[in-house]
Amino acid sequence: MNSFLQNLSHQMPDYAWNLCVIAFSILIGVIVKYLVVPVIKKLTAKELPYSVFRSSIRHFKSILIYFIPILVFNTLFPLMHLEKGTRFVINRILEISIILCFTIILIKVVRVVEDYLYHLFDYNKIDNLKERKLRTQIQFIRKFVISLIIILAGSAILLNFESMRKIGAGLLTGVGIGGIIIGFAAQKSLGNLLAGFQIAFTQPIRIDDVVIVEGEWGKVEDITLTYVVVNIWDKRRLILPITYFIEKPFQNWTRTTAEILGTVFIYTDYTLPVAAVRAEHSRLLRTNALWDGKVDVVQVTDFTETSMQIRCLMSCRNSGDAFDLRCYIREHLITYIQNNYPESLSRTRISLETNKPEGFIP
Repeated sequence: MNSFLQNLSHQMPDYAWNLCVIAFSILIGVIVKYLVVPVIKKLTAKELPYSVFRSSIRHFKSILIYFIPILVFNTLFPLMHLEKGTRFVINRILEISIILCFTIILIKVVRVVEDYLYHLFDYNKIDNLKERKLRTQIQFIRKFVISLIIILAGSAILLNFESMRKIGAGLLTGVGIGGIIIGFAAQKSLGNLLAGFQIAFTQPIRIDDVVIVEGEWGKVEDITLTYVVVNIWDKRRLILPITYFIEKPFQNWTRTTAEILGTVFIYTDYTLPVAAVRAEHSRLLRTNALWDGKVDVVQVTDFTETSMQIRCLMSCRNSGDAFDLRCYIREHLITYIQNNYPESLSRTRISLETNKPEGFIP
């Protein structure tokens, strides 16, 4: 095959042969994009919601459109009729292009592995503590590995240039002083990176954890190498440095389990029968699917000279359910008291004295 191509190249003008090589490489890319990829996608369309094959096609289809033509062109490049200087420049461009393509392919491999692990540990269920723990580790490792791949690829590209090699040799000569300077300059970044490792494996927070930070309630949406994104209940995003969760106290409502207790406080007159409120509270919980059936408590926890404080305690599967159930209990208990014991709503008593004592001076 190689001899046939060599003979063919000698029979054609140089410019015509070179154009044929370029056109053939581009044609391969067009075939991959418009024929091979659609056929493979159609063959896998009737499979299960997830498959490694479909995930690979989704991630690799964009890069293969460029990578395969570059490989074909690189194979035929020695047969092209070019001047020495032009050949050198194109060869260097090819080397850098292949390095970039391999870098992207390695990143896509990491993504495919991540998809597979996410499929194994699906956290779209009620009790997802184990899945959230593993997903947090997977996400951090993925970002670290991709960063490492990019750094190595950048180093490989720079080593293709002679001037960069000389700069590297000069840097190695002063590595002692340079190392100290870089250490001080990168202290914050290294601290964030180490904090990221600590969070990934000791896990004070995980993906989808419910936390209270800076007085805001929200869920951990993303953990990067340097910062954490918290999705606040009103859809705002709170961005915090990753060291925040190592150095400062915060509340994690789902550290060991998503279950949580909800409380409702009611302030009423002393005449309200607590037993009736307790019975109504139990009835309301039994008829609401948000209650997990574990905790149902009504107690008088405090009183003042004008009213008593009744605390209603209930358990829920997660904090979102707890918020909705608390609102439900408040609304229905207020309605219950209004309809059945309106005289027991909070009131202020005033005692007026009509008979003034002798010698009273207003």
